[in-house]
Amino acid sequence: MADSDDDAAQRRRLRGFGRHLLGYFAVAAALVAANVWLSPGQPWAFLPVVAWGAPLAIHAAYAMGLLDEISAAVARRRK
Repeated sequence: MADSDDDAAQRRRLRGFGRHLLGYFAVAAALVAANVWLSPGQPWAFLPVVAWGAPLAIHAAYAMGLLDEISAAVARRRK
């Protein structure tokens, strides 16, 4: 039973990350298109794309379970 709960939680994490990634690429494409259309000489679109990339990377680590070990270590330290 615990394995199926863990599998369901992992699927939820990956679905959430997939939605986040889809939104990231949609907004990034819109920003780049707006940048090229409105001000092609000033590349400003990369700033929000890079700024959003950092939280996206953290979400990827969470979705893959890389942060589980860290959170377990923090929980053990608090006891």
